[in-house]
Amino acid sequence: MFKILYYLVFILSVALTSAGIVLVSRLRSRHKQDVFSSLLYFQVFIFTFGFYGIWGQVFIKYILSNYISPEVLLRFSNIALLMGLPFLIFALLMLLRFSAGVSGRRFGNRPVILFLAGNFSILILLAYLIENKHFENPAHTILFYFILMSIIWNLLASFLIHFPVKGRDLVHEHDRKIISFIISVTATLYCIPLFFYDDQIWLALIFILLFFTGNAILPVYFNYGTLVPAASCEGEEDPSFTGFCGKFEISPRESQIVHEICNGLSNKEIADKLFISLQTVKDHTHRIYIKTNVRSRVQLINLVKEEAKE
Repeated sequence: MFKILYYLVFILSVALTSAGIVLVSRLRSRHKQDVFSSLLYFQVFIFTFGFYGIWGQVFIKYILSNYISPEVLLRFSNIALLMGLPFLIFALLMLLRFSAGVSGRRFGNRPVILFLAGNFSILILLAYLIENKHFENPAHTILFYFILMSIIWNLLASFLIHFPVKGRDLVHEHDRKIISFIISVTATLYCIPLFFYDDQIWLALIFILLFFTGNAILPVYFNYGTLVPAASCEGEEDPSFTGFCGKFEISPRESQIVHEICNGLSNKEIADKLFISLQTVKDHTHRIYIKTNVRSRVQLINLVKEEAKE
């Protein structure tokens, strides 16, 4: 029974990993923004850790246990897990870079050096203490380290996005709050089973499923959920956007309305930004809907995206 579950969860892990990386790659190639490069590297590193550090432990404990002694198995398991943790460190670094980009902050070389120096120093110290048997249960110590790292740095990333630099944040407030929520909640959720884990197979599988699902949510949201960005339509000077306006005979003023709708602004916010009345915005929007044969903002944004692909 558990073997079937192993296979199913493993297949789901591969599918979620592939989907996450493909979706972010598509975003990066379409929008040419550094923030999506950071998100792509985060996906690569976090899923590499997932297969090497997490699925590797499953392989060691439940397959190699039939062939080697418990003492050698435990030592091999601890070494393999410690060697997988650098992937986690680099993944969290990329998550912070992504969060800084979304919130309009600069993430220069100094924060990178401090982050890597601090975290690798802790990791080396942890490896030294485990090697010299300072911990009664090294596996639990590494587990605690993983939980602490995941929660602290994910919450910091969430904080950065939730409180952006005014006027420089990449996404609209509505999307920013959702992205911040996704980052903080997913990390907390997949860490919960680890607080109760004591070699129970079913808890391990729940953790693995939550880990891979949680880390694939951001790419899915950016592709299909957000009304934002610089990601949706990159500006009125973008050739694809200009082509869209020409194809549907969108006037210059209407093109400004379309652009701001793609950026997630409400009718009131568009009116304030363009210094026109709210009724004028509504009239323009109504004419845009007629010209493009759509009935809602979401349909309009999706149409702009589709035209940009062609």
